[in-house]
Amino acid sequence: MRIAILTFDGFNELDSFIAAGILGRMRPQGWEIDIASPTGQVTSMNGVAIARQKPLEYAGEADAVLIGSGIHTRRIAADAAMLRRIRLDPRRQLIGAQCSGTLLLARLGLIGSLPACTDLTTKPWVEEAGVEVIDAPFVAHGNVATAGGCLASPYLAAWLILRLASRADAEAALHYVAPVDEKADYVDRALARILPFVADMPAAGLRRAGAPSP
Repeated sequence: MRIAILTFDGFNELDSFIAAGILGRMRPQGWEIDIASPTGQVTSMNGVAIARQKPLEYAGEADAVLIGSGIHTRRIAADAAMLRRIRLDPRRQLIGAQCSGTLLLARLGLIGSLPACTDLTTKPWVEEAGVEVIDAPFVAHGNVATAGGCLASPYLAAWLILRLASRADAEAALHYVAPVDEKADYVDRALARILPFVADMPAAGLRRAGAPSP
């Protein structure tokens, strides 16, 4: 599985790095997790500069895409040229967004009238885009999920693992990162938020980019 974590200048480290770390537990099973950015280097909201692993356009090739938040997301959401570089298709991809990343999903037309999650700062901007915001840390509608709050990253990562691998894999990944002496409770609490949205969904079945429709 190829996973792209879209990361822009001013990004929130908790969004991109926590998701990458949890999903990285799946590398032994052949998963590829890459930071995809519009430029060769991006700098976080706290001044951490990183080199991208893939260009932004890689999002269109990935099996799953996560969009993190950042302090410049509102400006990015208004940049038509930047949005044209992000080609996503929920018919063949799993797509998740966190906090202000939800605003990008809204601008890309991937939420529509469905309720979504975001952070408190971004909430009025997402509502201005015509999206209903609910008071919840995670929600999914088919192949599109949104999360609200910096520490909601594990929910998005676990959702991808549940959909693309198995419950056992998701539990193992969450258990590894959970605090000592809180592991069982942490895993149970996280899965309680996610499982209602994956119970009737297939574990696989997404089409690769460029594959013919069934």
